[in-house]
Amino acid sequence: MSEPRAHDMDAFLAQAGWGAAARDPLPGDASTRRYVRVNLNGRSALVMDQPQGAETAAAAADATPEQRVKLGYNAVARLAGADCGRFVAAAGYLRGKGLTAPEIYAADVPNGFLLIEDFGDAVYADVVSTHVEDEPALYATAIDALVQLHREPAPRELEPGMPLHAYDETALIAEIDLLTQWFIPASLKREATAEEIAEHRALWRAALHAIGTVNPVLVHRDYHAQNLLWLPNREGAARVGMIDFQDAVAGSSSYDLFSLLQDARRDVPPEIRRDMFFRYLEQAKASGLEVDPRKFHTEGAFFAAQRNAKIIGIFARLAKRDGKLRYLALLPRVWGYMEHGLSHPSMVALKDFYAR
Repeated sequence: MSEPRAHDMDAFLAQAGWGAAARDPLPGDASTRRYVRVNLNGRSALVMDQPQGAETAAAAADATPEQRVKLGYNAVARLAGADCGRFVAAAGYLRGKGLTAPEIYAADVPNGFLLIEDFGDAVYADVVSTHVEDEPALYATAIDALVQLHREPAPRELEPGMPLHAYDETALIAEIDLLTQWFIPASLKREATAEEIAEHRALWRAALHAIGTVNPVLVHRDYHAQNLLWLPNREGAARVGMIDFQDAVAGSSSYDLFSLLQDARRDVPPEIRRDMFFRYLEQAKASGLEVDPRKFHTEGAFFAAQRNAKIIGIFARLAKRDGKLRYLALLPRVWGYMEHGLSHPSMVALKDFYAR
């Protein structure tokens, strides 16, 4: 951390009454955010440090694609960027639905600092790796939390003045462009041609249009075992502690389901993937949600494949641009997930494109 940034954090913690707290920086991952665990008089909390100055998704909900392009990639793809205010708003919304998101103890949104509730270290990915016998129960609870979130349609706003953006065609196509921009050069040792890029986009658009209307819910957008914490002392779906939801959008209910079951960082056993898919359908029906299984399969195939195409591009970018070569080892798993989605009849043309 730079000296000026460390000084700003000192001032933030002092203002919040935590100036004397001991600090323990946590390891980072793929984002620009940093976390520091602070301890004071037997209490712990986390400091989220999100440096300002990166692109933000400040475009209004009704901004045109052209206007979003001028604001940069994050606005096009509807990513929060450096706007930690969206984390605050999304956390409040989730807690209001009886789900578990961190309480916000103090916030300095203009400077990118939050002091938030510390859920501890029981990350799903770690718990299920050391307690394999608990894996079905943990995933079942994560499914129940999704169903609880989906009981209501996506809100227009997370809080007054904070719109929940649609996960629209512009954002979805911008994300799959990452594959042609970063993975194709890495794998074929040449840039994608203009014709290949245009065909790739056209095929994805056609597959999206084949789905028809999607009844939007709030999409966490990164709902997987690394962003969920197990809190066994709570009740029901509240045992799932959610983090990293600042990029939430309004989109398909299938998106987070496949994000959970097709985890880029770990192999979810096939029987658990199958059982949890049907658990979602059963619990959704029991909760009064109207889910057409056939349409849901088609939606799921598209959004699972789209998400994995995006991840392939992101992992290639992390390796090439940022020197984070460890992500290359995850590509075969993610490519396998994408191919599974492309096996749906609605995705045949895209499957042929990638095979070629």
